[in-house]
Parts: sequence; structure tokens; C-alpha cells
Amino acid sequence: MPQFRFVAKGSDGRLVDGLITCNDRAAAIRQVEKEHGFPIKIEPVSSPVESKPGRQTESSPAADRPAPVGELQNLSHTQLHLFTEQLAHLLTSGMTLDEALGVMVKRMKHPKLGGISRSLHQALVEGRSLSQALREFPKIFSPLYVNMVAAGEVSGALAEILRRLVIYLGEAKSLRDRVQQALVYPFLLVVVGALLIALFMVKVVPQLTDFFVKTGQELPNATKLLLGVNYTITHYWWVAVIAVIGGRMLFKAATRSREGLRAWDAFVWRVPLISILIRHRFYAQFARTLGTLMDNGVTLLRALELLEESAGNEFIRQKLVHVRNAVVDGATLSTAVAEFQIFPELYGDMMAVGEQSGRFAQSMHSIADIYDRELDKQVRIVSTLIPPLILLVMAAVIGVVVYAILSAVFGMSNSLRNRIQ
Repeated sequence: MPQFRFVAKGSDGRLVDGLITCNDRAAAIRQVEKEHGFPIKIEPVSSPVESKPGRQTESSPAADRPAPVGELQNLSHTQLHLFTEQLAHLLTSGMTLDEALGVMVKRMKHPKLGGISRSLHQALVEGRSLSQALREFPKIFSPLYVNMVAAGEVSGALAEILRRLVIYLGEAKSLRDRVQQALVYPFLLVVVGALLIALFMVKVVPQLTDFFVKTGQELPNATKLLLGVNYTITHYWWVAVIAVIGGRMLFKAATRSREGLRAWDAFVWRVPLISILIRHRFYAQFARTLGTLMDNGVTLLRALELLEESAGNEFIRQKLVHVRNAVVDGATLSTAVAEFQIFPELYGDMMAVGEQSGRFAQSMHSIADIYDRELDKQVRIVSTLIPPLILLVMAAVIGVVVYAILSAVFGMSNSLRNRIQ
């Protein structure tokens, strides 16, 4: 009966290796899962690779050498979703982690995805676990991602955890995309409107200015104001450029400190219209993330720590720190969030029901579904309200310009009429 050499991750998180005798490789995988934990690598003892232990990386150093870490620090959300999805599919099909990453090294055509796969595969060859290897890329794999993978390794359900991560990443991307789509059209309106007004002030108004000056007539105050604005734009535009650059530098300096960033994030949290989208997106994402973490065996306190790190808003992060401290002191989560007024009352009430019923994770997913729908509703409302408001502002500006020009024209026509009479 053939023998197989295996490397597995035990329930205590340690790597275990040894020999196992089975009829075939599939049976060996099942036995390792049953006796030793999650299988990372299983190969026949008689294979060429295993006949020379420790020489796997020496046989093809160029192929197995990971890409420089500095080149792998950025990965888009879509690429991370694809990587996670592919790895989950391969593990679900029955491959070991070592085999799955080896296949991904060959399959991934994108340089960054191929580099990540190669680096993680090399880490496994060197004896590290997948979660340990993921921590080397903090800008790609968030603490939440790494902790869920670690929970999957310990529980022996890494494939299931990765499938849940795929769903979570897809839902998070959908949330972000809906908010961005609600703001794209208003942003384009602002840009186009500003360009049209600037073009009118720079090209059309100067021609009218020359005409008004040649007439020698006393101009109305509105026309004088228009000419003054035109003169400022054409002669002192560089002041605006310096002001924008200086303002940006001051903003970066002010938000570099934690208190400055907190003040800005607190302002953003309360901005009319836009804050509605930001809040509902946070409500949905918080509930979805907390439910997913609790589903996968992460403790409540550790889940709250991860949510603090991924809050994306210093004002809310500090609120969550207070919430976690209250939970440490013995308060329930629903009581703590009600005390620090992070969520609406309904949110805390539904959370309390989940705590009392013992179905907390399921309740958080239900809350996330509710606020997903509420976010869609708010996106439709905001995307309906903002464009008319922007058009009204643009119409007001254009109306003032037209009034200034027409008042000067009417003034000249009245002057000519008086002279003729």
C-alpha cells in the first residue's frame, strides 16, 4: 500500500508533518483531515520531489522565488476578490493548499496576482501557515481577512471561510459602488458647470468689457461687479492656484494628527445629504462584517478590534473603542452602542433581540440586509435631489451674469434714447 508524506495545520495552529499509508491520495487527504487537521501538502513518498527533501526550491529557483514585496503592496478590490474566489474554488475541489497555490502560480496571468500566489506558495514551502504569509502584505490583506483565514486554518474549514470571504468582499464592493455611483453624476454636473461658467467669464465677458468701456457710459453696479470678477479671474488666477495648493497642504497637515483627523471625520459624518449615504453604508458594513466574523468563530472582543481597524473614520473608530471598553467592563454590545449613540435606536433594538435569542450572528446579517435596502433607497433619494440643487446653483450664477450684461445694455439703450430726444 502506498505511503504519503503530509504537512497539515493542527487545531492548535501548529504545523504537523509525517507519513501516512492509504490506498490512494484522496483517502490520504480524508485521513489527514480526520486525524491531524487541515492538510497543506500531501505527496507520495516515491515522488521525485519527496525523494530529495529540502531541494524543491533548489530545482527551479527562478520559478519559485517570490516577487519583491515592494512590488506587491497594491491590489485592487476586484483583483483581491478574484484571488480569493479562485483559491476557494480550488480548495473546494479537493486540492491541498500547496497544490491550489501551485496551480494559481501557473494560472494567474496578471503579474501582481501571480506574484502574490508565488510568494504565498513559497511561504508554505518554508513551513509558514497561510495566515502568517498573508500578514507580510498588510496593504493587500486586511487584519479582518487574515484573522478569518487563521480561524479557517484552526477549524479545518479554510475552503468554507474563503467562500464566505468571497461573498463578503462582493457585498462590500457592491456597497461602495452604489455610493460612488450616486455621487458620479452630481460631480460631473459640478465640473461641467464650473468649466462652462469659467469659459464664459474668460472668453465672452472680455469682449463685452471692451464694448462697454468704449461707450463711456456709467455702468450699473451689477455690471461693475461682473467686470471686477472677470478682471480678477484673468489677472489673478494664479492666486487661486496657490490657494488651492496651500489649502490642500494645510488640510494634510491638520489631518495628520489623530485629533485633526477626528475633527474632519466628525464633520463629514454630519454633512447634509452626503452623510446619509456614509452612515447607511457604515451601518450595513458593520453588521455584515460582525456577523461574518462571529459565524467563523471569532470572539466578540476580537471582532470589535478588527472593526475598529477597518472603520475608515477616526471619529467612529474612537466611538468603537469606547464601545469595546464598555463590553470588556461587562456591558452587552447593544447597551454599549446605545450609550455612545453610534447607531439608530432600531439598530440597537434588533441587536439586543439577537443577543437575547442566542442568534446574534444571524441577527447581524438580518440588520445588514435591512440597511442594504435602506442604503439603496437613500442612494435613489440623494441621486434624485443633488442634480436639481446643482442645476439651481448654476442657473443662479448664470442668471446673475446675464442680468449684469442686460442691465448694462438697457442702460446704454436708455442713454441713446435720451440723446436722440
